[in-house]
Amino acid sequence: MLEQKILSMQQEIIQSTQEILRIKSVKGEAEKGKPFGSGIHEALVYALKLSEDFGFVTKNFDGYAGHAEFGKGEEVIGVLVHLDVVPEGTNWTYPPYGAEIHDGKIYARGAIDDKGPAIAALYAMKAIKDLNLDINKKIRIIFGTDEESGWGCMKYYFQKEKAPSCAFTPDADFPVIHGEKGIVVFDLIRKLQGGACGDGLKIQSIKGGNRANMVPDYCEAQLVCAEGDLESVREHLAKTLSSTGYSLEITEKNSVFTVKSYGISAHGSTPEQGKNAISQLMVFLSHLQLQACDASEFVKLYAENIGMEFNGESIGCGFEDEASGKLVFNVGVIDFTEESVRVTVNIRYPITYQLETIYEGIRNALGSSGVEISEIDHMKPIYMPKDHVLIQRLMKVYREITGDPSEPITIGGGTYARAMENAVAFGPLFPGQPELAHQKDEYIDIDHLMKITYIYAQALYELAK
Repeated sequence: MLEQKILSMQQEIIQSTQEILRIKSVKGEAEKGKPFGSGIHEALVYALKLSEDFGFVTKNFDGYAGHAEFGKGEEVIGVLVHLDVVPEGTNWTYPPYGAEIHDGKIYARGAIDDKGPAIAALYAMKAIKDLNLDINKKIRIIFGTDEESGWGCMKYYFQKEKAPSCAFTPDADFPVIHGEKGIVVFDLIRKLQGGACGDGLKIQSIKGGNRANMVPDYCEAQLVCAEGDLESVREHLAKTLSSTGYSLEITEKNSVFTVKSYGISAHGSTPEQGKNAISQLMVFLSHLQLQACDASEFVKLYAENIGMEFNGESIGCGFEDEASGKLVFNVGVIDFTEESVRVTVNIRYPITYQLETIYEGIRNALGSSGVEISEIDHMKPIYMPKDHVLIQRLMKVYREITGDPSEPITIGGGTYARAMENAVAFGPLFPGQPELAHQKDEYIDIDHLMKITYIYAQALYELAK
């Protein structure tokens, strides 16, 4: 019955998905009643209005979050979704907020992370309600609005509202995620002494990246040289560019060279799927004849201790464990001026490790370089045994619908499962599907959208009956 009901709503599901994807819900300047900006607020209002149209009881928590629920009883089964998205980046084939359909896929920022799954969960609830299935618990979908930045939405929501009895979040992979690595975001900071530093190119500025949890797809450096050195500098730049094979573009104007580095965006938890434009540029610069000073020392330090690696081997934190695999290291943002440099790093560390062990390894690798670590945010690892009742019931649904005998897994991503007790991530990506979150040309396949709607409906019914 659930499957047939959901199939009958296919056009509605597609339309609602397109409508919410057309809202540019990137974090912006706070306004009254809109703590994360007008775009995110618009997406929240849309989701709550759609929920009201379905007959759900809704509540807006001062623009920080919202929820929609139906059912009866003291227990609440929760679904945690988020409506904010990371910046779109560059070089999209189709408009990033057009929600255009091509070859059965809806293309837009947020299609898979996490607006498409949010709409799937909402229609899963609608199917149960419309069929008047016998349940004895409430089902509640919670709309977060700051998942990609600081989780201010969940912090505010759970100050105002009691957490559900159990929950899942459709913001990772199938089958069930029973463990998530620890996540820490910090800055590597070095003050730089200015003044004359001898012959060679002088670094005027380096800027790149948007967010710590994104592999940057663009970075730019401004280099200054003495006019008499122009010809030799041109030759050396061309030779170095040719030998590295990096995706770089170099322009020149009034003795100022601009080096543009082009990477490939990806989620910070899977940097191996992208190409880091910052790291590429820093390694390239390390091969140039730079002025001997603090700035060039930092470039060399970066190239030797970070380089193009994404597991932290050369910076002293290349740890791994059997439960969750290797540590993941991603440089997301750089702000390099003549006075200082600030590099923002996102690390996903193995479940069995402590944060201080990570810091100790980095400090030992950096030695007396003068680089300081300034922590921005930290979330401890989470872990739930495979035989936990929530995991077992979700696995039962997944296996019955897909026929896939896979076991629960651990991931490097950070989901809303960390926001409350007794919660796990559940989908939406099936094993083998490409990870498109935070990448250009993000999409959700319509057949995929329909299938996860059915899985979530069956899962909610299993948990609430």
